[in-house]
Amino acid sequence: MTSTDLSGHTPMMRQYLQLKAQVPSYLLFYRMGDFYELFYEDAERGARLLNLTLTKRGNSNGEPIPMAGVPFHSLEGYLARLVAMGESMAICEQIGDPATSKGPVERKIVRIVTPGTLTDDALLPAKADRIITAICPSSKPSSQKIGIAWMNLASGAFNVYECDNHLLDAQLSRLQPAELLHPESSQIHYESAQRCVGLPDWHFAQDNALGVLLDHFNVDSVSGFGLDELPLATYAAGALLRYVKHTQSQSLNHIQTLRVEQLGEFVVLDGITRKNLELTETISGETKPTVFSTIDHCATPMGSRLLRRWLHHPLRHNDTIRQRQAGVKQLIAAQEAQPLEQPLNKLVQQLSQFPDIERIATRIALASVRPRELASLRDALQLLPAFEQHLRLLSGQSQAFATQLQSLAIDPALTQLLQQAIAPEPALLVRDGGVIADGYDAELDELRHLATDSGAFLLQLEARERERTGIANLKVEYNRVHGFFIEVSRAQADQVPTEYRRRQTLKNVERFITPELKEWEDKVLSAKERSLNREKALFDDLLEQLAPYAAMLSVAAAALAEIDALASFAHHALANHWVAPELSDHPEIRIQAGRHPVVEHTIEHFIANGCELHDQQRLLMITGPNMGGKSTYMRQTALIALLARTGSFVPAEQAVIGPLDRIFTRIGAADDLAGGRSTFMMEMTEAAAILSAATEHSLVLMDEIGRGTSTYDGLSLAWAIAQRLLQHNRCLTLFATHYFELTRLADEQKAALNVHLAAAETKDGIAFLHEVREGPASRSYGIQVAQRAGIPAAVIHNASAELARLEQQHAHQPQLDLFSAAPASAPAPSLSAEQELALELQQALQSLDIDELSPRAALDLLYRWRQSYTV
Repeated sequence: MTSTDLSGHTPMMRQYLQLKAQVPSYLLFYRMGDFYELFYEDAERGARLLNLTLTKRGNSNGEPIPMAGVPFHSLEGYLARLVAMGESMAICEQIGDPATSKGPVERKIVRIVTPGTLTDDALLPAKADRIITAICPSSKPSSQKIGIAWMNLASGAFNVYECDNHLLDAQLSRLQPAELLHPESSQIHYESAQRCVGLPDWHFAQDNALGVLLDHFNVDSVSGFGLDELPLATYAAGALLRYVKHTQSQSLNHIQTLRVEQLGEFVVLDGITRKNLELTETISGETKPTVFSTIDHCATPMGSRLLRRWLHHPLRHNDTIRQRQAGVKQLIAAQEAQPLEQPLNKLVQQLSQFPDIERIATRIALASVRPRELASLRDALQLLPAFEQHLRLLSGQSQAFATQLQSLAIDPALTQLLQQAIAPEPALLVRDGGVIADGYDAELDELRHLATDSGAFLLQLEARERERTGIANLKVEYNRVHGFFIEVSRAQADQVPTEYRRRQTLKNVERFITPELKEWEDKVLSAKERSLNREKALFDDLLEQLAPYAAMLSVAAAALAEIDALASFAHHALANHWVAPELSDHPEIRIQAGRHPVVEHTIEHFIANGCELHDQQRLLMITGPNMGGKSTYMRQTALIALLARTGSFVPAEQAVIGPLDRIFTRIGAADDLAGGRSTFMMEMTEAAAILSAATEHSLVLMDEIGRGTSTYDGLSLAWAIAQRLLQHNRCLTLFATHYFELTRLADEQKAALNVHLAAAETKDGIAFLHEVREGPASRSYGIQVAQRAGIPAAVIHNASAELARLEQQHAHQPQLDLFSAAPASAPAPSLSAEQELALELQQALQSLDIDELSPRAALDLLYRWRQSYTV
């Protein structure tokens, strides 16, 4: 509905359209009694997205009103579905009293729900953060800087930093924002975000952005946050805070500080690398099996979220890593020292009893916490002293958990307040009653007594009035129309006292009311409603009392999450024989008997392999057959290095990992047809990014570079790229290739070494040994792999004959020298039709599992063969 003249509309539709004008781009859920209704275009869109019934509601301005609605008690489920689709919604509630409203009940938009500003537990993923990010590019053409601000509204984290433009994709892939804000004048899009929002440019203007920040933090300058030299980050932060405040319609008391991130704090991983290493999502987009799903044994959701953050934020510097390692080592040592008591398992069991305190603390600060969450918090705080005591015993004389123990010190007054205020088993919502504990408020106790214990009073009143009046059949009764009354027969009506007032006359009886009964009736009939109102007021007051404790709870939650994540590291290390990596101050990776952290769980026997990369040996040229394990070997090396930089133990017998600034991967084939880029163009684009950014502290994985073009082009490019990485970038490189000519690089460069994945031919075909050995591979075994893939036997025969011819021509090396042209010669001898059929039949027989073949299936197979192979 776009008309601005509302005079022709009904009063309710005028109210709706005025509210809709405040949020034109959102679906407006308009509260009407027990339903949230959508009207006009919102109804049509909502009905399509949620599969709702689209109906009509009367007429307004001469036109029928399209309408679709959802029950109020089911709203969260529908919101969750819409958020998953990247939609944003505005929630409109009735704030007026229907009993006293002459026109439409007063309504107000109380919150806006967007993918990046979720705080409700029902809408948030338990084991992942929902990040909202704002970016502010420089308006100066000469500047290559961009300001980034990001917020996790559910935890209160608010961070900023600036980086070069070319790092934007890598930084966004690290944050993985659900919602991305940017100036309208900047055409920026991030495909992984559920929602990209262009805000008016004035939101990012200096005065407006600074004003929002200064007002929120109640300071005169942002110098205390370290923002003096970060103007673009400051503007992004101000625009982000303004947007989030608008969605929540309240002050964000739990956002208490603004942290400046240092670019050199984390190992940089671009989106391609994160995808190839399958940290939290497989290449096909599944959540399992990934590194995160494999090592996540956390007992709490907040521990799992922290572990996920650590995986996406590996650290460059060793100090924090060593602190995490110390905690893991202490937990393992305690478990091994007391195998019968199993202190680590006991710690995990205690942790599992804690709710998601991090998000509960946020909802306390936002005054949106629910009664049962407060009950779970109360119960958790009662468990906290025993948990602290066990953690102290487990720590022994070490200081591994000294900081966390200090953070777990919660004011006992908070526990006492929750014990006194919240009922043992509160209702889900305050409006249902039964949330505030008995004994907390005398007025509420009296109202509850009136509402639930009226029978005793009526019996007492009836007995007293019978005795006082002498009317033996006097009754005190109630009905919905006339309320409470005293009933006597008409023959005895003249015996009632003078204070009785006639309420109703029937054929045989008279009904009366007394001042005492009337006063009590007024109390009882309103007791339930007054009780609920009193309970709501007490709950609101309780939230005000709890608000000052939100920051303390957030600190305690962070400590519990860290203990949980370290316990998960310890559990996995013990169960899978992982070791503590040694942290070096020099760029190097030295691994003995390393294993892939995910693949070792998916196969029965994993072949461990080592890796040596250091200043004297910076490039490993890896050859070997397809399916031989080259990609697995490369990925496991990168993952061991990455896990070591998170503080985790690693799957190896021994490992020394130096500082890394970036990890690059160029693995697999992909294209961007919509963007006009072929597979080879994508490959070269990724390679160009690596060549321009890799340093001597970078780890680079290059797999099959140059295969998307002609043989000579591809080989030449691969040679030049490998040489550039070795001589100019000087990075630690794993370079896998099928171009055997590249193995000559090791003869020319001392810092390069040839290794290969071993394979052997057996009577049953090729056998992959998955073992890394020094030296180049003798052959690629491509024909054998093709045979296993089911290529027709005749094709395999012809390929083998052609390979034998080529090898005979170039006897000095196993394959054709691709730098020289092959002389023309006679083609390989062709097979007769009978020979082709015989080969195909032989191949079919070799692939047959006779033990699993039933007699009927065997007969059917013979009939098919006779029909297919009869010449």
